Amino acid sequence: MSNITNKIRQALPDIDTYREILDTLTRNKSRSFLTGFGVFWGVFMLIILIGGGQGLKELLAKNFEGFASNTMLVFADKTTKAYDGFRKGRQWNTTDVDVERLRHQVPELDVVTPMVFANSTTIVYGDKKSTGSIKGVRPDYEKVQASKIFYGRTLNEMDEQKARKVCIIGKKIYQDLFSPGVDPCGKRIRVDNVYYQIVGVDYNSSAINIGGEATQTVTIPFSVCRKTYNYGNQVHVIAMTGKTGVTMSTLTDRIRGIVARAHHIDPTDEHAISVFNTEVMFGIINSLFTGVNFLIWLIGLGTILAGAIGVSNIMMVTVKERTTEIGIRRAIGATPKIILSQILSESLLLTAVAGMSGILFGVLILQMLELANTTDGILEAHFQVNFWTAILATIFLSILGTLAGLAPAYRAMAIKPVDAMRDE
Repeated sequence: MSNITNKIRQALPDIDTYREILDTLTRNKSRSFLTGFGVFWGVFMLIILIGGGQGLKELLAKNFEGFASNTMLVFADKTTKAYDGFRKGRQWNTTDVDVERLRHQVPELDVVTPMVFANSTTIVYGDKKSTGSIKGVRPDYEKVQASKIFYGRTLNEMDEQKARKVCIIGKKIYQDLFSPGVDPCGKRIRVDNVYYQIVGVDYNSSAINIGGEATQTVTIPFSVCRKTYNYGNQVHVIAMTGKTGVTMSTLTDRIRGIVARAHHIDPTDEHAISVFNTEVMFGIINSLFTGVNFLIWLIGLGTILAGAIGVSNIMMVTVKERTTEIGIRRAIGATPKIILSQILSESLLLTAVAGMSGILFGVLILQMLELANTTDGILEAHFQVNFWTAILATIFLSILGTLAGLAPAYRAMAIKPVDAMRDE
């Protein structure tokens, strides 16, 4: 039993050793604080930069909220080149036939869906009014730009086939017509003397305004919009997405050529057949934040390294001040290993405490940023640090703390009792 007790005592940390380490670090509180602050500030800045960069990226991505990264939009405008006997300046329109042509002649496309729009109008519910635009889409448009439904549902195939007078309203229209917290689904609003039943509220706030601002748009079935506004077979915009692995920019000339030939338009007339490719926009954003992330890590790690160098310098000063003490320890039997572990433990503890404090304080600030970017219970952006990033930072801190104490520790090991007495 006594042998087991002795083994347990040997396995347990030496409380006196830790007490001695704390006593050494607190002997000069100002110096220890200022030394640790360098590490604290470096870690804090790294956490804030990483979390803040992530949040900024999400806020910027909200400008393209819901849009598939491989979306292409095609719409008609006046011709700027004479072609096939037609003069320039001719006005033309895409039609249902163009939609079918693209579906059959470009197999790389996943979704090809038409859209029509109506001008800004007044929307009325009871004695309240709002203004907005009308957008007519088919249910498969959801694959092009996903709705952010807060109440209700999206449009479905039955709405389209039976030409139901139903609608989805944007966030701003909802706020103008209804009190906060009220579910408007099932209620009827008047738009251009036509009544529509609300089936959903879309909180999408994308800055890509196709036919009007997303928050001030009334979305109705494509078939209903065309009949209501007498558009015939006219299509205002053809929205497309590519299949997995397809680069949409490689299809641009081909798509433009298919539409151009059908309407006797010069295939090189980019103004007449306008193409908007979100793939390019997403590529720019990704490239931008790849560079930003590199700078964040470069600045953060550089600051932490500077703090660790400060720890090493201060430990060197500490060893110099404790020359006599270390010499006496050696004289009474302390081995170099004991001296080495003592100095390394002091360096590691100082670095770890300062670094973990920086991580905790940084996470606290990021949580406050998230609270500031929460609207109606919906978080606008995640100002967070990845779990493995925090683990990596912790491991890096431990390594830096050990490296920072190596030089002072080896100097302490080299101290001989005779030299210590002479120094005294």
